[in-house]
Amino acid sequence: MIKLDQFLKFMGITSTGGQAKLMIIDGAVKVNGIVETRRGRKLVLGDKVTVEGKTLEFNLD
Repeated sequence: MIKLDQFLKFMGITSTGGQAKLMIIDGAVKVNGIVETRRGRKLVLGDKVTVEGKTLEFNLD
């Protein structure tokens, strides 16, 4: 598992955890099609994160 804010930083959507936090709090991030405002939300394999019109899937590849 990985936290949502860490995932955004790892995938290069944001360069800092602070930027990720602001995007999440502002409602700019969806998990599995639902707006997620909890930066500590833990993602599980197969979760789909949508931000800035891009959808990324959490997997181990």
